[in-house]
Amino acid sequence: MQQEKLKTGTTTVGITCKDCVILAAESKSTLGYLVSSKTSQKIYKVDDRIAITTAGGAGDTQQLARVLKAEIQIYKLTRNSDFTVNAAVNLLSNILQNNRYYPYMAMLIIGGVDKNGNHIYSIDPVGGLEKDDFTSTGSGSPFAYGVLENEYKANIPREEGVRLAVRAIRAARERDVFSGGRSINVLVIDKNGTQMIDEQKVAELAK
Repeated sequence: MQQEKLKTGTTTVGITCKDCVILAAESKSTLGYLVSSKTSQKIYKVDDRIAITTAGGAGDTQQLARVLKAEIQIYKLTRNSDFTVNAAVNLLSNILQNNRYYPYMAMLIIGGVDKNGNHIYSIDPVGGLEKDDFTSTGSGSPFAYGVLENEYKANIPREEGVRLAVRAIRAARERDVFSGGRSINVLVIDKNGTQMIDEQKVAELAK
């Protein structure tokens, strides 16, 4: 249990663009001052056009991703209806709030596209919500925010948004000792679904 609590360290980013949402994360996981993994998965698809990024305790964040995905699937099967980003955000917020006395050690970003547009939310460990055009979580977020605040603009095109997300994660990897890993993972969500950007392309943008 103590080891799981120490298994933290992350930088994740969410950006709303003109016709999509972009989620990005580095891939380093730490166990105290030990690098426990260089290839950690920190972006999870929970529906056709909804995904989350995870920062915090590995066990807690993975469990929340599994629960959210299962609840969405049950809803869609029983209601025969699409699940909106706002519904996913409120569901996850309620789960976290109901566990506030024994909280999940997690900071999450939910991004998605639905009939109401493109959405990015950050959620704290007790369910507090914040919607914005861009956000970042994790130990490297102060460095990522420096890039995002300086370079983000409303209705940013998709390609430019991908470059910005990569630059923000790269800045955190260079200055935050708990962020790094072998790769930067970037997921694009639009009305057609989700697409993980090719690692080679991301590596070129990160140079």
